[in-house]
Amino acid sequence: MDFTGRAVVVTGGTRGIGAAIASAFREAGAQVLVCGRHETAEFRADVRDPEQAAALVDAAVERFGRLDVVVNNAGGAPAAPAATASPRLHAKIIELNLIAPLHVAQAANAVMRKQPGGGLILMVGSVSGTRPSPGTAAYGAAKAGLHHLATSLAAEWAPAVRVNSVIPGPVGSAGLDPSAVARTVPMGRPATPEDVAGVCLLLASPLAAYVTGAALTVHGGGEWPGYLPKLLKAGDGDPS
Repeated sequence: MDFTGRAVVVTGGTRGIGAAIASAFREAGAQVLVCGRHETAEFRADVRDPEQAAALVDAAVERFGRLDVVVNNAGGAPAAPAATASPRLHAKIIELNLIAPLHVAQAANAVMRKQPGGGLILMVGSVSGTRPSPGTAAYGAAKAGLHHLATSLAAEWAPAVRVNSVIPGPVGSAGLDPSAVARTVPMGRPATPEDVAGVCLLLASPLAAYVTGAALTVHGGGEWPGYLPKLLKAGDGDPS
């Protein structure tokens, strides 16, 4: 895919999935601005702050002359039992994973809808937002909200701006035990950051020009139901 002349912003793009997305767009010819809160980022910003989110978009337009793709990848949360986690922690998790992408999306939309060709906003969600997320309840709820936000913005901002969600399952860079994932995921392995990056390129390409409000899961077929092995071992036949 050729993205020569296209301008891309990736939040949280200094490591893991974000770094792979930024690298993939660069390899395809795009001009990419990586945002993060650490010194390794090309543009340092805390996108939970609406003024800093707007400054990020302004910086991209000043550098590239336009803005074609924004990938809202910044996010994450530590494991914390919902019963004992502090209200402050819950608020910060929701702010980072739901409110911050909205700030960035608002600023990007203001630019994209005025330029020829419009633009694309991608929300990097999580399967934690599609199923129970014990131990990371606030994170899962925020990601569920993010998926819904994408569909709402897609309807509101069409046709100039497309908005889609990419929903990864377990990713190898997340420190998971690959053998444990292999036993629960039909594809037999966790996703790689590059797997997720490839889907982002697809959704940003002309091949997906009519795709908006979509949620594309990158989870290797999902997770085997926990009850299935027991039923099969018991010889109960078809578990359906």
